[in-house]
Amino acid sequence: MPTATAADLAQAILECIESGARLLNISAALAYSDPAGERRLMQALDLASHRGVLVVAAAGNDGLVGGSAITRHRWVVPVIAYTRRGRPLTGSSLGRSIGLNGVGAPGEDVVSLTPGGGTVALSGTSAAAPFVTGAAALLWSEIPTASAADLRLALTRQLSRRPRQVSAPPMNVGQAYDWLRSQYEGR
Repeated sequence: MPTATAADLAQAILECIESGARLLNISAALAYSDPAGERRLMQALDLASHRGVLVVAAAGNDGLVGGSAITRHRWVVPVIAYTRRGRPLTGSSLGRSIGLNGVGAPGEDVVSLTPGGGTVALSGTSAAAPFVTGAAALLWSEIPTASAADLRLALTRQLSRRPRQVSAPPMNVGQAYDWLRSQYEGR
């Protein structure tokens, strides 16, 4: 498994922003706490917010309540994994910031391609996050004038959340599209 520090991740985010990215998908776990590195990571995520770069991140598979430095950032859209039966996948990390700012997506036995040309079934939040990132890209392609903040709001529908919710509801792309279209129609 490749590893990186919080400072490494911060640098990668900055490079993506400087290269013109509008949408980032992060699937990373911070194994240990490095205050200086986490501070740089928060600054990089702040810059993403300031520049209108939407950040989608896997919430983690530790089954812990509280989230990570990444998922606690107010701009990040944390993603939990859902089972085929529509329930949060056992092991998905939860927390207040995930409940307020996140969404859920399919994350059980998601079939993906392997480097050798075969397939593999994956489960977890890293398998779920690309669904949200892909939905965001599709929504932006349909409504390219939408701001990152409005796209984020459309995906998460934060206005209807309860403050003590620790789990993220399933993503509703149709609802997100309808809301965005209503906001940007005629602009």
